[in-house]
Amino acid sequence: MSEKIDAGFVTRFLGVFQYSRRAISLVWTTSRPLTLTLALLTLAAGILPAGIAYIGQLIVDGVVAAMASDTPDVRGVLSLVGLEALLVILVAGSQRGISASQSLLRALLGQRVNVMILEKALTLQLTHFEDSEFYDKLTQARREASSRPLSLVNRTFGLTQNAITLTSYAVLLWQFSPWAVAILIGAGLPSFFAEAKFSGDAFRLFRWRSPDTRMQMYLETVIAREDGVKEVKLFQLGPRLLQRYRDIFNKLFVEDRRLTLRRDTWGFFLGLLSTGAFYGAYVWIVLATIVREITLGAMTMYLMLFRQGQAAVAASLSAISGMYEDNLYLSNLYEYLAQEVPGRVGHAEKGPEPARGIEFKNVSFRYPGSEVDALSDLTLQIRPGESLALVGENGSGKTTLVKLLTRLYEPTAGQILLDGLELTEWHVEALRERIGVIFQDFGRYQFSVGENIGAGDVRYLDDEKRWAAAAKTGMAAPFIESMPETYQTQLGRWFKGGRELSGGQWQKIALSRAFMRADADILVLDEPTAAMDAASEAEVFEHFRKSSHDKMSILISHRFSTVRAADQIVVMEGGRIVERGNHESLLSMDGRYAHLFKLQARGYQ
Repeated sequence: MSEKIDAGFVTRFLGVFQYSRRAISLVWTTSRPLTLTLALLTLAAGILPAGIAYIGQLIVDGVVAAMASDTPDVRGVLSLVGLEALLVILVAGSQRGISASQSLLRALLGQRVNVMILEKALTLQLTHFEDSEFYDKLTQARREASSRPLSLVNRTFGLTQNAITLTSYAVLLWQFSPWAVAILIGAGLPSFFAEAKFSGDAFRLFRWRSPDTRMQMYLETVIAREDGVKEVKLFQLGPRLLQRYRDIFNKLFVEDRRLTLRRDTWGFFLGLLSTGAFYGAYVWIVLATIVREITLGAMTMYLMLFRQGQAAVAASLSAISGMYEDNLYLSNLYEYLAQEVPGRVGHAEKGPEPARGIEFKNVSFRYPGSEVDALSDLTLQIRPGESLALVGENGSGKTTLVKLLTRLYEPTAGQILLDGLELTEWHVEALRERIGVIFQDFGRYQFSVGENIGAGDVRYLDDEKRWAAAAKTGMAAPFIESMPETYQTQLGRWFKGGRELSGGQWQKIALSRAFMRADADILVLDEPTAAMDAASEAEVFEHFRKSSHDKMSILISHRFSTVRAADQIVVMEGGRIVERGNHESLLSMDGRYAHLFKLQARGYQ
């Protein structure tokens, strides 16, 4: 059983180094000059200590010879001292150069890896971010992987440096005895295997507790950010959330403490073997000097070689153990970067039959991991110049329909067509350029007013004339122009001088953002006036109708006063269409729509 466990550990240990080559390649392509400089300085730092030790032997032997001579060679001894001083200066310079190169590489590589992570995020679908397991991968990659590649390369260069140093030490020690070389290297192996074993345990613990760590980060956000602090204070949630934060820490700390105590206890006792081996060699060298097998200078050199060699062995084994740990963490990064994303193969930028507009044909959609369809066998059509209103209870599938239209999701069954061409055949960016949309959970960017509006069409993100035109259409212009810095006003409280808006003002900003795409012929408004007063709402929708008379528009709202003017009203329930028609026909049916309309109207009587 033990042999199987050991074999399994060795297999995992060797297999995990598959990421080392990729990490070194990543660092090399990040900055070739810095990587080459680091390599050369590492080579110098590895060779020079052996030279210093050898010259130290010559100095001691020279001093002993000078003391016994009537004509001492003082100049020769002092020349050796000067040469040793020069080598010490070169070692110090090499170490400083290594430190500087590592610092510069750390900054460049951290930026590059974070950009790689964010670039990958831009290719992912919405469903990836809604998958908790995948989100854990993303969190782990962002937290550790930006520093781990350089750590791995630094350890690799450190290992190379120590290997060169040990090789040069071994050449000198071999003159004393081959067994001395074996003792020097073998004494550190027990500590190495213990460190490697516990590094693997630490990584598995890290992955296991990632959801708890993410919950801690979320609790920090809720307690300490302005968008959560109002309710935290009002509902007196602070102490309860803080206690939950403490409970998670205590749970994680128990595992950390157990691992730390096991690692350090084993490290201490196994380290005693290395100490015993060193002092055994120490006694051996001293006795050899006493019986005049070696000179006093040779004794000084061998003791220095053993002491520094033991430190080099320990550093080498620690580097290998650390490389193992770095590789484990890098597996998060490369697993994340290797996440398969369904290809978007469409290239079309226009369809063959524009008069057909938008068509949903027997469309169904089920969220990953769910056992129930969010949309089921849905069929509808919106022609150019027509308006569609979607009504129904929360969770009936209205917003999901919009996400399918914008290809944030892909249908699990059925077809969606635009201008007679299936959406999968469209170039996704060309499709989205035709759609102006405001979701009920629209973004409130901590940018300037103009950038908040300009975000609706990245092609004109900095076009102030477009900002003003979109703000006028979205009815945000009056309050924007009353601000001292108008469209340059910083919004939100995250940055100095930021100004917070009311809910209704934010919705007008989001509505203006949807109108940034002046050439968009599909407008989607998902609960666009939920935070507005009745007068503003009526004004917005009257303005919207005038601005979208030649477009295909989709309106989602719980307020029946805003949907009654739509050409087509669809009532949804449980992901299905249960009624459709215009306002008058649906009232005459005396069905679900009529019931909800009368129920709402009663509240105004």
